[in-house]
Amino acid sequence: MDAQRGPGGGPPGRWPRQWWHGPPGRTGRPGEGHGAGEAADGDGGHGRPRWPWRSTLLFTAFVLAGSQFAAHSQEGERVALDPAARVLLFVAGALLLWRWRRPVPVLCATVAAVLLYNAAGYPYGPVFLTVAVACFSAVVSGHRHAAWAAMGAFWAGHVLIAQLLYRWLPPSGDGAVSWNEEIVVATWVVALVAVSELVRTRREQWARERAERARAARRRADEERLRIARELHDVLAHSISVIHVQAGVGLALLDSDPEQARTALTTIKAQSKEALGEVRQVLDTLRAPGAAPRAPAPGLDRLPELVEQAAGAGLTVTVEGEPPALPPGADLAAFRIVQEALTNVVRHSGSREARVRIEQDGGRLRLRVDDDGPATGDDAGGGGNGLAGMRERAAALDGTIEAGPRPDGGFRVLAELPLASGEDR
Repeated sequence: MDAQRGPGGGPPGRWPRQWWHGPPGRTGRPGEGHGAGEAADGDGGHGRPRWPWRSTLLFTAFVLAGSQFAAHSQEGERVALDPAARVLLFVAGALLLWRWRRPVPVLCATVAAVLLYNAAGYPYGPVFLTVAVACFSAVVSGHRHAAWAAMGAFWAGHVLIAQLLYRWLPPSGDGAVSWNEEIVVATWVVALVAVSELVRTRREQWARERAERARAARRRADEERLRIARELHDVLAHSISVIHVQAGVGLALLDSDPEQARTALTTIKAQSKEALGEVRQVLDTLRAPGAAPRAPAPGLDRLPELVEQAAGAGLTVTVEGEPPALPPGADLAAFRIVQEALTNVVRHSGSREARVRIEQDGGRLRLRVDDDGPATGDDAGGGGNGLAGMRERAAALDGTIEAGPRPDGGFRVLAELPLASGEDR
């Protein structure tokens, strides 16, 4: 049999690796392409299986040589090997060259060749091994029912020859085979099919596990991309909003009030420096995913800085309540939610005042950010990436976000987050 590194190369001894690790499925019927195991052993990545030259040559040589030895040991009992017998032996072995491309026709033709060899009265020998290899190939490639039918026909043909037709078949004077021997042959057939089914089942199970691992890896990659997108959006949206407002103030006051313009430019410089630092931290994490971040993730302890930055953008923020101790993930989410809510006030509200209220209710943290409006701009209702990112952050922690206009005017963002992480609850 072929070596693990694939058909056509390596010493014999075990089935090629792709028979065990190819994807499951049944796509190898004649005229419909190739089996799953065949596609795994593709030639040049085009789904065409390589030709198992070496293993086929080994099987054919073994069958020819073994049958010659069997003929010597059964001399006088069976018909001596002649050119026709050697042709049948050669055909039964050579057919295995197509066992990956056309497993069902190969199995049927091998069964027919072996039954014809047996009916001709030639010596028993290793020719039956070709049927075993062809059956194994058919079952493992997904052609289960065809393999069962072929093996049933093989056993029925053997019974017919050994119990009924032997009277008219060579060698002359041959008697019927005992039913004990027929039971042995039937047991051999059932065991062969059972082993092939076991290998097929294990192979499909491994393929499902590999597919599940691949899906999990893609899911983790998608989640990581979303996390990075949220981080960059929250950092850049807030900072650029402040910079935009301060740049407008600076331009408006450049001639009339240079000192106020200088203050606006100073705020722009500080805000851009902080934004660059946070973006650099995200990029460092991407470049070295296994390394710990150089700076701690922001949390509600930096709420005073957020208030100061909002003040630089002309927004007065009032904070009510004290932030509790939170797990790092929840602390970061709470900070980003407040940051995004204040950024939306700066960008989309005509109000220059906002209120942040922090409460604990049971085992959950409630964050409420209000402004009195009115809204400015068509998208003030909150259909952009900011609110979507807040909802994703809250949902990832088993929390909730409610955002929308208040009945008395203005806009409210209400977030609820668990006070403990999933591991602590």
